[in-house]
Amino acid sequence: MTTGFIDTPHWPWLTVALAVVLLGDALLSVRPPGFIQDCLDGVRFPRDWWWTLIVIKLVATAGLLAGLWYPGVGVAANAGVVAYFVCAAVAHVKAGFLGSTFWVNCLGMLGFTVVVLILSYA
Repeated sequence: MTTGFIDTPHWPWLTVALAVVLLGDALLSVRPPGFIQDCLDGVRFPRDWWWTLIVIKLVATAGLLAGLWYPGVGVAANAGVVAYFVCAAVAHVKAGFLGSTFWVNCLGMLGFTVVVLILSYA
């Protein structure tokens, strides 16, 4: 039954998959491997602020999972993740850091989050 609000996801497994990927990304970012360090340095993101990305990814993961039961929460979290990766793409372009990490990681994740948003809530 719909409540007039944006409902829970049509295909919950897609939302869970996105949450798992974000959680894995957050856990990797605690002690970032070289490719993550290179990416963050490449876009000139200050090292003193790297911890904020972990918090953002963990909050997004929690929101995506909560959205499986609470209408509107998942779509808001998913839209926030799309915005996060749009900002990451803009940072890559502005810094001129357009190597494989931009095309594969950044745009790949942006594409994945958009697909999950559309398929889950459209």
